Amino acid sequence: MGSKWRKAKLALGMNMCLYVPHQKLEDSLPSSSSSSSASSTSIANVASRFSTDAVPLSPVSPSGNDCRPTTPTPSSSGFRVSKSSPKSSKRTCSICLTAMKPGQGHAIFTAECSHSFHFHCITSNVKHGNQICPVCRGKWKEIPFQSPASDLPNGRSRINPADWPRDDAWTTVVRRLPSPRLDPTRQISSLFHTSEPGTFDDDEVLDLQHETTEENVFANDATKNNSIGAIEVKTYPEVSAIPRATCHNNFAILIHLKAPHPSGGRSETMFSPTTQNSRAPVDLVTVLDVSGSMAGTKIALLKRAMGFVIQHLGPSDRLSVIAFSSTARRLFPLRRMTETGRQEALQAVNSLTSNGGTNIAEGLRKAAKVIGDRKWKNPVGSIILLSDGQDTYTVTSPSGAHSRTDYRSLLPEGPCIPVHAFGFGADHDASSMHSISDISGGTFSFIEAEGVIQDAFAQCIGGLLSVVVQEACLKFQCAHPNLVINSIKAGSYRTSMAADAKTGSIDAGDLYAEEERDFLVTVNVPVDESCDEMSLLEVQCIYRDPISKEIVSLDEANEVKIQRPTIIGQTVVSMEVDRQRNRLRAAEAMAEARSAAEHGDLTAAVSLLESCRRALSETISAQAGDRLCIALCAELKEMQERMANRRVYESSGRAYVLSGLSSHSWQRATARGDSTNSTSLVQAYQTPTMTDMVTRSQTMFFGNPPQRKLRQTQSFPAHPEAR
Repeated sequence: MGSKWRKAKLALGMNMCLYVPHQKLEDSLPSSSSSSSASSTSIANVASRFSTDAVPLSPVSPSGNDCRPTTPTPSSSGFRVSKSSPKSSKRTCSICLTAMKPGQGHAIFTAECSHSFHFHCITSNVKHGNQICPVCRGKWKEIPFQSPASDLPNGRSRINPADWPRDDAWTTVVRRLPSPRLDPTRQISSLFHTSEPGTFDDDEVLDLQHETTEENVFANDATKNNSIGAIEVKTYPEVSAIPRATCHNNFAILIHLKAPHPSGGRSETMFSPTTQNSRAPVDLVTVLDVSGSMAGTKIALLKRAMGFVIQHLGPSDRLSVIAFSSTARRLFPLRRMTETGRQEALQAVNSLTSNGGTNIAEGLRKAAKVIGDRKWKNPVGSIILLSDGQDTYTVTSPSGAHSRTDYRSLLPEGPCIPVHAFGFGADHDASSMHSISDISGGTFSFIEAEGVIQDAFAQCIGGLLSVVVQEACLKFQCAHPNLVINSIKAGSYRTSMAADAKTGSIDAGDLYAEEERDFLVTVNVPVDESCDEMSLLEVQCIYRDPISKEIVSLDEANEVKIQRPTIIGQTVVSMEVDRQRNRLRAAEAMAEARSAAEHGDLTAAVSLLESCRRALSETISAQAGDRLCIALCAELKEMQERMANRRVYESSGRAYVLSGLSSHSWQRATARGDSTNSTSLVQAYQTPTMTDMVTRSQTMFFGNPPQRKLRQTQSFPAHPEAR
């Protein structure tokens, strides 16, 4: 009997932190003379009367390794393992519409409303928050729950395995829904209540006292150390010398920016609950696709990824969630992620169900309204958009015409709020989502593998939670009277140049901690017999500090100089300038190849990519084994393979290319398949804080905190001495 009871406990998942009084169970068990069938059924029925509180989908890390006993609670749901019981008469599971045949170890779940289902069917339907009977629509007090079988030491299970099992390898447990402990003073709209206020000005007030404290702390620290918060600006001329009697058109000058370290100098400390005061708080609106195509594994993984995001937002950060299918609804207003706020956010996200079409436009419109109507504003604002399907609705332009591409009118007015778009799977509308992100200043990521969604979200918020520079602007002017600016190459960043070509500027936007930007400015260098040294450009950078909100201007302008000797020997091109030329050349080839592919000429697209790859392999950067050049060549090769035929291009090639273009044009990390891995060659722009957050996502366990030391990003070789 003891052996049977142990097997039953393992089958029911009761070996996982579930305390059961032995005496009561033994008293409830049948005698040893009972049949095997009766024993199995009785054991299951007894076990089903005890359940633990439901655990959230987000990771929790209690201290210590012990599993604390949970007080059993009565259950009204029956859970039967019908291994040898008599055959049922015409009982059909209303989910899969097949007979619920006993035998072969099949489990049948009978809910408190008396409707029965295959256990694996009902857990797939409700394990992530759906609490309503599919037959009678009655709301359950208890739900079937599947907890993953442990595949790690000490019984720990990974939060985000890339290849979750989809069969019955999961241990089945019945869990009681938690009793909500909500703040009675907070106005909360039911998830299923469709009415919404006309104006979304019901956002939760900011922690003003906390904000004031942050300003005071920053001001005191800045007084003690003037280097805190200073952005780094370096310049690199194409060559160090040009003969006096020679002119040089399109002479390249690289301007390199690097954002400061996070407060305290370590990226790991930015996400610690005790040090969140040292960063700028965020207003985040997530726009989530819950259309019918998201059913099953997709929406389950989305909920888990959102749980990770919620758990890593601090009490000064605010979150609002928009869910859209055929229409869109706001689940809750911008709310501070205090302990209570996180709990309520998790409950709302876990209650999402999938059905209907894909109305991206309505989801964006509602997110823009949340941002635009808010009474209070945190220093950093952003929108995250995720969808797995084609936009099935049109967008009406201001002129009244219907257009599928007029997304600009849906974005928040005023200061640009970036929309970071995530295309999920092979059927999403990559072109539309890339357009949305590009016009807003956000990035487009392609989530090809379902298991990568949490890591992709982790990479994104790793950046958003580490903004140290805002509204960065580079201004430069010619330092020589006969010098003129020829071009400014800054990707998607806005540039301007005076009519006389003597001055120019680049709006570099916001920078994450330790994030880098590289811009190429070309000038026409004239003949000059009068000097041994010539000044070319004076570069200055100004930006806003997101915590103090003060405008910061570097004290001294960075001056670019070259030598003008009478005769020079062999010139050596700057490695830094060459590698950035390679990046721009590759990005241009990607854009041209994409254009050819969209016009149906995949052969020409592949040829363009191959020509660029060969040209890059012959540069001095490639010859020196430069990591960026190697990464670009690998990326171009991958794009060629994804343009092998129309089917491959439509399913993954277009999204992969657009994600690459987004990454290179903004010089910011995007997800492409498994490319959130910091060892991936395409991770050219992943910052230490992004790497830190991705590592947290990949190493977070149920029960215990990760023990592995967090990795630092594998960056490119250090910049040589600036000239």
